Amino acid sequence: QVQFVESGGGLVQPGGSLRLSCEASGNFDMSVMAWYRQTPGKQRELVAQITTRGTTDYSASARGRFTISRDNGKNTVYLQMDSLKPEDTAVYYCWGWIVGRGTYWGQGTQVTVSS
Repeated sequence: QVQFVESGGGLVQPGGSLRLSCEASGNFDMSVMAWYRQTPGKQRELVAQITTRGTTDYSASARGRFTISRDNGKNTVYLQMDSLKPEDTAVYYCWGWIVGRGTYWGQGTQVTVSS
């Protein structure tokens, strides 16, 4: 059974930083991993993604402030978020594509940026 376990969310002041982690448990080959976010009444949106080889892509709002990285040996993806803004407040979800098995979502972790 595949499980994605997220951690690192919380409350932070504007301009602060948070680091999200997502570990996928199980024995498999993980391909692309990504972070999405969602606010009430809006569609889930891609924040950043990373391939097995480390190629990254970011949304316009994340570029320059967020950094996605991964540890392939641990099937773990990270999202370092700096210079956080109130509009970054959302539930953040990790996502992964497992070769031969499909795509999976984490349970979500709340990030709140507020003074």
